[in-house]
Amino acid sequence: MNKKLYHGACLYPELWGRDVLLEDIATMKQAGINVVRIGEFAWSILEPEEGHIDISSFVEVIELLYEYGIDTVMCTPTPTPPIWLSHGHPERMYVDEHGTIMDHGARQHVCTNHPYFRKRASIIIEHIVQAVSSLPGVIAWQLDNEFKAHVAECMCRTCKELWHHWLEQHYGTIESLNEAWGTNVWSQTYQRFEQVPQPGPAPFLHNSSLRTMYQRFSMEKIAEFADEQAAIIRRYSAAPITHNSSIAFHLDNERLFQNLDFASFDTYASKDNAHAYLFNCDLWRNFKPGKNFWIMETSPSHAASLESYATPHPNGYVKAEAVAAYALGAGAFCYWLWRQQRTGSEQPHGSVVSAWGEPTIGHRQVLEVEAARKELEEILQETRPVQAEVAITYSDRAKAYLKTEPHRKLDHRGLVNEFYKRILSLGLHRDVLPEGADLDGYKLLLTPFLPYVSAEYLQRALEFTAGGGIWVVGPLTGGRTEEHTIHTDAGLGELEMLAGVKTVFTYPMDGTGSIGRAFGVSAPLSLWSTVFQPLEGGASVVGEISDGLTPGLAFLTEHRHGKGKIIMLGSMPSGEEGDQLLRQLIQHYTDEAGITVKSDVTPGTIIAPRQRADGQTLWIIINMDGHGGSVTLPCPGTDAVTGHDLPAGQVTVDAFGYKAIFWD
Repeated sequence: MNKKLYHGACLYPELWGRDVLLEDIATMKQAGINVVRIGEFAWSILEPEEGHIDISSFVEVIELLYEYGIDTVMCTPTPTPPIWLSHGHPERMYVDEHGTIMDHGARQHVCTNHPYFRKRASIIIEHIVQAVSSLPGVIAWQLDNEFKAHVAECMCRTCKELWHHWLEQHYGTIESLNEAWGTNVWSQTYQRFEQVPQPGPAPFLHNSSLRTMYQRFSMEKIAEFADEQAAIIRRYSAAPITHNSSIAFHLDNERLFQNLDFASFDTYASKDNAHAYLFNCDLWRNFKPGKNFWIMETSPSHAASLESYATPHPNGYVKAEAVAAYALGAGAFCYWLWRQQRTGSEQPHGSVVSAWGEPTIGHRQVLEVEAARKELEEILQETRPVQAEVAITYSDRAKAYLKTEPHRKLDHRGLVNEFYKRILSLGLHRDVLPEGADLDGYKLLLTPFLPYVSAEYLQRALEFTAGGGIWVVGPLTGGRTEEHTIHTDAGLGELEMLAGVKTVFTYPMDGTGSIGRAFGVSAPLSLWSTVFQPLEGGASVVGEISDGLTPGLAFLTEHRHGKGKIIMLGSMPSGEEGDQLLRQLIQHYTDEAGITVKSDVTPGTIIAPRQRADGQTLWIIINMDGHGGSVTLPCPGTDAVTGHDLPAGQVTVDAFGYKAIFWD
């Protein structure tokens, strides 16, 4: 599967006649498309009536594709159950937090936990796998499509029963649950597990423990559904299995990919949000370390639906996206979609060819991507991405805590993305790590916006610092327990004692006039904040507060732990001065940690460092903002494409351009 770089598109043969299919396959071949994804929405075609299953039409499509040298990712069709499963069965349908029962249509309208849906899903999946797994063109499987993209936690009766069972497994006794959740508040004490409600309609806000733990229950159940599908496929097929996910969905991606073979994501980030696109590449590379991730969906021009549309990408940008993805560890770069849909809710969406078969404005971008893929494929296949020395932790579980307690509409994804943007702008090579990732080989670890720090994560971070690493903790980190309650032994629990500080106050600093000063920069402080006093013989103050409600107390401290340090950042510097202060903070501890995998690349341009088996370094330099850029080559090198020798010094790239340079 990793013998080539894949350049792909989504194809919907069920929507068109054979003549159009043959035309599409021929034009795909001309454009350099070498893999397609099919079948994710085709359940009603494969099983038009309950029990009447015929997969032969898709067998023919896969065989046709293979004749043209195009491989297939076959999907399970579970996001769009057919009408015979839905009609007259409201008990099988998804129910939202307001108690609204979904009707048939759109997608994800059925509760994925309902036992009859699971039964029929297992049957159709088994038939598909038996029919196509032996075909030579099937190189991978995709489960479903974008789990929990359009729906969040289901509130149906099936989920309620499963919720009660999950709680009993998790807590053992109702007394343990009541103690953990503190249910004496507002007389919420329960006598039996079956009395615990779902966080549906309520006059005011639900208990924080109820809301957060229900999200975690839902995340676990959708991952179990993925595991169930994967187990069926593995009975008949050795091809690797993935799912096309996103951090925007209501999932725990780390848990989801735990039992899958490689990681994939969908992205429709605009040029102005190129940092979010790169963030995803840096994260998905680390869900399955050592394996190429896939970009399973991105638009060749723009995303759109009946109700909205995005600005089309500027000419050349999709090429820059593709080169960045391949260089950062992607094995495939695929479009949604090949031929524009003539019906349905996504008719205006960008495609490679129009509904009438002509090239769209995105078509030329696809040709540019193919030219770049051909030029770089051999170079990239003989190298692997270099592990970064700087890591930033991302957690979908933290996303659940901040959904329950968003303060002023904060969300984990947006907060971490903005923090990441500063690391990117400093020319640092970086890894975005899921919460359970191994920390070996890193020198600087950043853990922002993680309300609950698990005992397992704390132990790994302490081992990291004991071995010489620098751990920057915060802001908004460590202030909640696993059950989303407040610590009663200290403001940040065990963490603050280890960091050599005492939490004096926690409060929202926005609008209080609080100013923090560190590294020669003064900036307003914001968000819900923790302010410290060093313990005797403990931390030293790096950043002190002036003005506002708590002048003289610390918002930034550092404390020696083993050979390394724990840095506590209790508040978020804001505004332009705050941005400068955070950059100074990151730069300071980058220097102290001895980070070497970095460059002086200009803003809007990135370096993707890779390495050959013999240890030689490859830099892929890509301009992402359309203004061109430059970087200093630290020693003489060789242009990997032209073979020309290059002197040490400045190397420039054109707007949305790239260069590949080997150096020692």
